[in-house]
Amino acid sequence: SATLVTSIYVLADTIIIGKGIGEQAVAALNLVLPLFTIFFGTGLLFGVGGSIQMTLHRAANRNEEANGSFTTALFSNIAMVILYLALGLFAFEPLMNALGSTAETIGYVREYGRFLVTGIPFFLFSTFLQAFIRNDQAPKLSMIGVITGGVLNIILDIIFVYGFHWGMSGAALATVLGSVTTCCILLTHFFTAVNSIRLDVAHCSFSKLVHIVTNGLSSFLIELASGMLAFFFNQQLLAYIGVLGLTVYSIISNTAIVVMSLSNGISQAAQPIITMNYGAGEKSRIKAVRHLGLIVSLIIGSVFALIGLLAPEFVVKIFLHPTPEIMELAPTAIRIYFISFIGCILNMFLSNYCQSTVKPLLALFICLIRGFVLSTFFVYLLPALFGPIGIWITMPITEVITLILAALLIKKSER
Repeated sequence: SATLVTSIYVLADTIIIGKGIGEQAVAALNLVLPLFTIFFGTGLLFGVGGSIQMTLHRAANRNEEANGSFTTALFSNIAMVILYLALGLFAFEPLMNALGSTAETIGYVREYGRFLVTGIPFFLFSTFLQAFIRNDQAPKLSMIGVITGGVLNIILDIIFVYGFHWGMSGAALATVLGSVTTCCILLTHFFTAVNSIRLDVAHCSFSKLVHIVTNGLSSFLIELASGMLAFFFNQQLLAYIGVLGLTVYSIISNTAIVVMSLSNGISQAAQPIITMNYGAGEKSRIKAVRHLGLIVSLIIGSVFALIGLLAPEFVVKIFLHPTPEIMELAPTAIRIYFISFIGCILNMFLSNYCQSTVKPLLALFICLIRGFVLSTFFVYLLPALFGPIGIWITMPITEVITLILAALLIKKSER
């Protein structure tokens, strides 16, 4: 899936940084995490939104319009790359201060950020290209690109951090080079015989951009919500626990990225099938795919919840050489938070299902209520009522309420 890129890169960085550099460095990486979600989410905004429009046009034999959707999405993605590069070059440190950098973490953040900025074009285009290539009947190439870039990132992480002792700079450089590799592999699709995507500037239009953004907005907001949630959690953890809380949360948030990437893997695999059958009016096939997707999502979410409940110490030791203070705080936090992964993966699938069946407002509602409204409300209310443990309770409550609302609204819309 598109966000499998994010999970592989950030997860590898977290483990190598935690084991090879230390706890403060992991806390610093968690402060940078919101930027990753924005970069990858923007690629999804135009990639998923544009590829859905392309698929719908092709289902109606409007190939020129399909190519116009691709070209409009491409130019829009390039424009955002330029904007983010400008912000990264001229406003990185003020931005990181706003995200919560402390005296203990700012040095690590600076070191990581120097290379992070250079990777912005590749972060946006890795997710953008995957969506179009998958919808252009080349899902295997998309998978090869992601896996190759991810494996290279892990190998380079080990070499740069452990072998060359380049610290945070080495971890960041490995991440960028992994993403560059993914993009290079994905670009080979446009030189193959199976490629049917063409540039068509004549059929670009503002109305196409509106449709692309409308259909891709929920994918973007899922990523953005993840970053915003990390920001709000970071602020509350610093207030109630301190940097130690950031370190523990970095373990949880990076595991959450894996869960989200698996959910997106299910959703994005189902999306071309659902959208094509939606265009053809095959309602029974759509329901069958949705049913299968929900079952797989439930199984994966339950597995992660059980791991958190039964073996939280094992989870901690994957990421860090834990101190007694971490082992006192982390197991309880992991047990509580990991329960939310069941609802998280189901909610994300339902949001993407609405997106694939061209119900953008319903998809948007699910994203907003889960990722912004309820989570923000509870992460400030519950700690005030119950202390630090209220921070960890936030997401289980948020996911349950969202799942109930999503199920009721989808059922109502299909009546």
